[in-house]
Amino acid sequence: MGNAEEYSAGGVVIRGDEVLVIVPKRRAANGAKVLALPKGHLDGDETAEQAALREVREEGGVEAELIDLLGDVRYRYKRDGRLVDKRVRFFLFAYRSGSPEDHDHEIAQARWMALTEAATGLSYAGEREMVLEALSKSRPDR
Repeated sequence: MGNAEEYSAGGVVIRGDEVLVIVPKRRAANGAKVLALPKGHLDGDETAEQAALREVREEGGVEAELIDLLGDVRYRYKRDGRLVDKRVRFFLFAYRSGSPEDHDHEIAQARWMALTEAATGLSYAGEREMVLEALSKSRPDR
């Protein structure tokens, strides 16, 4: 029997040289605070793009505009002793309006962070890769 599979979507929201990051109230398995990108499960018949946009609004408090698909992050985690295969599809967004102060109750903090800082500071390797990908897309060599 294969592992359970979960599918989520998330956003890398760019404002100038900054990216929107969140600190969820729920901590990592080891009790550490997590510094992450907004992301979450698809609701009903939402597309990945719609889910990513909604999560950016709910977790990050801002409205954003889709620019491009960044890629998928895959990882495994254990839930109730079972391995779960997780795939998160990340999209690149441009900031439009709103404030990170307006995040929902599941989030301890949402704020802007320098892209270069997020590329090394985010808790998860896959999300750091997505920020690096966003950096390369937002600064094409001329």
